[in-house]
Amino acid sequence: MTPIRALQILPILLFGLTGCQDALDSVSNKVEHPLPAKLVNKMKAHDMSTRSPIMMRIFKEEGVLEVWKQKGNGRFDIIASYEICKWSGKLGPKFKEGDRQAPEGFYRIYPAQMNPKSSYYLSFNMGYPNSYDRSYGRTGTNLMVHGACSSAGCYSMTDEQVLEIYGFARDAFKGGQEYFLVEALPFRMTPENMARHRDSEHFEFWKMLKVGYDHFELTKRPPKVEVCDRQYVFNQIPQIENAAFQANAACPPASVPTTLAYAYNAYEKSWNQEFAKAVAKFDGQEARQIAANEAKAEAEALRAEREAAIQARIAANGGQSPAAVPVLSLFATGNPLKALTAGPAPAAPLSTPAPTAAAASDAPAGQAEPDPNLGGIPVPVPVPNPVASGQVAATQAPAQAAQPNKPFWKIWSSN
Repeated sequence: MTPIRALQILPILLFGLTGCQDALDSVSNKVEHPLPAKLVNKMKAHDMSTRSPIMMRIFKEEGVLEVWKQKGNGRFDIIASYEICKWSGKLGPKFKEGDRQAPEGFYRIYPAQMNPKSSYYLSFNMGYPNSYDRSYGRTGTNLMVHGACSSAGCYSMTDEQVLEIYGFARDAFKGGQEYFLVEALPFRMTPENMARHRDSEHFEFWKMLKVGYDHFELTKRPPKVEVCDRQYVFNQIPQIENAAFQANAACPPASVPTTLAYAYNAYEKSWNQEFAKAVAKFDGQEARQIAANEAKAEAEALRAEREAAIQARIAANGGQSPAAVPVLSLFATGNPLKALTAGPAPAAPLSTPAPTAAAASDAPAGQAEPDPNLGGIPVPVPVPNPVASGQVAATQAPAQAAQPNKPFWKIWSSN
């Protein structure tokens, strides 16, 4: 390469290295990494400040973490939704240390719970166990939302996702938010979802969480969450000034604001009607499934019984196939399965031997007579052949005289 050409390429290389270095610097400074421009523009379009308060919702079954942000009118709107990379355990709350169960409930996240030096890229501690969990003696530590896509009781995101989630929280705290709420729920608490899980051991617990979920759906403002009498209560205004809510104590006299109470009552009435419809639908589906399972079980039992009968017939027939049983005799009995188990097959062949003078029937010619070789099926007595008997000349015989000994069923089938 000539020196001139090298000088021409050098600025391009330096520019490329500078660009990579800028990117690396921005990621290495992950704690202060700014939110992407597309999110900033989206916030502006929805009348949100980058430092306005936030709230998060987690839905286990859907595997989604939502970030909601306050608008200029004080109500919240969703600004971002992320697919959870991993969460451990199953639907239901966490009970004890080591059960590898991701928690469910309402958790406050304060600035001290943010972990910029997390081993999982970035994280924040969910604050489990909260006062509700502790009132039931539940244990556990270091339950987080973090990066690295690895979970042992946490809600794990990708590094790129948690970089944005952490940024939302950081900016809200910079804007003066005291804490933000995380609603960790088993699923979206719709009538259909609740009806699907109505037989769960956690159903009563979920009904309690649903009140807070419903209040947010109605108001689009994070509910004020307290714990008393070992229960979550939402948006309660004490009737006595400075009355305290204590997890293990009786709830103080309190009530929900009147407008919210009216709205919630109407909402619950409609919700309960939809829930009843969903239950009826699932009950019908379950009834049909039960009927289908029973029919399948009966068919399997009949198949097994038939197979056992065939094997018994083979054993009784000296190991020979039960195919030796005359087919017509099976249907003559009216019960093919009974015929298979009735005993050894008759020795006589299925075809009817040609009539002889010694075996002539007493029945008039052309009339039916039971044939023991065919299980008692009536068989027409053969009509004497006039040609064979010499009664008429061969030239005067009808067409069928050319085949005097052909069995009646072959004549019938040929016609």
